[in-house]
Amino acid sequence: MAKLKRQICRVVLDHFDKTYTNELGDQWQTVREVLTAPSLWQYAVLLNHFQCDLETKRLLRVCGYQRLAHQTFPETLKCYISRNPGKFPSQRHQAGKIKGYYILNASSLLPVLALDVQHGDTVLDMCAAPGGKSVALLQCASPGHLHCNEPDPQRSRWLKETLESFVPLPYMNTISTSELDGRLIGRLHSKAYDKVLVDAPCSNDRSWLFASDAQQAAQRISERRTYTVIQTELLRSAIHALRPGGSLVYSTCTLSEAENSAVVSNILNSCKDVFPVDLSDMANTLSHEFTFATHVTHGLLVLPHKGKAWGPMFVSKLIKL
Repeated sequence: MAKLKRQICRVVLDHFDKTYTNELGDQWQTVREVLTAPSLWQYAVLLNHFQCDLETKRLLRVCGYQRLAHQTFPETLKCYISRNPGKFPSQRHQAGKIKGYYILNASSLLPVLALDVQHGDTVLDMCAAPGGKSVALLQCASPGHLHCNEPDPQRSRWLKETLESFVPLPYMNTISTSELDGRLIGRLHSKAYDKVLVDAPCSNDRSWLFASDAQQAAQRISERRTYTVIQTELLRSAIHALRPGGSLVYSTCTLSEAENSAVVSNILNSCKDVFPVDLSDMANTLSHEFTFATHVTHGLLVLPHKGKAWGPMFVSKLIKL
């Protein structure tokens, strides 16, 4: 049976045209071309270093994939990308069997790289489902403890399945999962973590463009401003959960300035024990593979472009005094 073609929701597109023309200027038209055409979307392949698969590497080379790498990438982080649109075949979950690779948007690795987890760190992935960034964290280093939290029960099951699919049983002893409201973790686990990742719930631009109906889309748009309240509360909770000297990364998969730079600015204005980290070196070293927006405060914003169809992805890093 032929796969049904995705339908763009006009209500969402009109909202994006108005909002992002104002925020991104001329850059929006280029981004719009990619976001509205799934046929242009690209997907990366993250190999699982727990499961050496020489056949997968061979197939990737045959299909024209090349390793995404630069001098700051850990040797164990093996991500392959293709200049061409399309998706490498996914692997099905099989109980007791470790998968060899994970399909993802390559920009999803940037929050993980920015967090810079070191061996032995105590790490919190506050909004962890579906688990791709948790898997990527484990490709970079061996944390002393990785706490993966996801409050939604259905998404939490998805997270646990992902971890079971990519992490051998002996390593699971260093990983814990929970279904806590992330806004409470800072109080429940005060100063408990060396590193915290807040990949916050947001108005996911890619999925919103293909909302099922206009009524649902209109409701989502009217509720969009509530995200900024939740995001700010999650970020404040993450700061409380950090040990002095620890660092956190805040990320979203939206272009929205209100959900990105404005949230970080609000935190910096109200929390005097954190300061932002300049990520421009990361942008400079990865500019050949990713397109970054100009004049973004307190972070980086990946813009989807044809041939570099990664993002949207906003990444900001803070350090606690």
